[in-house]
Amino acid sequence: MKAPTISFLSGLVFGAGLAVSGMADPARVRAFLDLFGTWDPTLAFVMAGAMVPMAVAWLIQRRMTKPMACEAFDLPGTRVIDGKLVAGAALFGVGWGIAGLCPGPALADIVIVPFEAGIFVLAMLAGMIVHRITTQ
Repeated sequence: MKAPTISFLSGLVFGAGLAVSGMADPARVRAFLDLFGTWDPTLAFVMAGAMVPMAVAWLIQRRMTKPMACEAFDLPGTRVIDGKLVAGAALFGVGWGIAGLCPGPALADIVIVPFEAGIFVLAMLAGMIVHRITTQ
């Protein structure tokens, strides 16, 4: 199987998983993040459940010399936690809390609620363009 096909199928499975698990539902996400209000722990179980297959995937990856459909692994080159990483993570978290969406679920929601998710996706793309312009 070629890399684009694998990428497409992986994205399809990921998007379906987000929709089925409730991760693409902004109200559920905000309820999960509302620790001192009406907290909904459901997504904690979804995240914990995702850790098992990911741990297995990392173990398998360590034994492979290269990916099955690519020439090399594209892994982060550093493990340094610096101010830019912390600021970016904080900005991501604030945006996730306000909108109840992050990039993956927003793209999955384009199919479910196109107008609402479309606004988020357009704002996300605008932010990506501004970042690209200002960091070059």
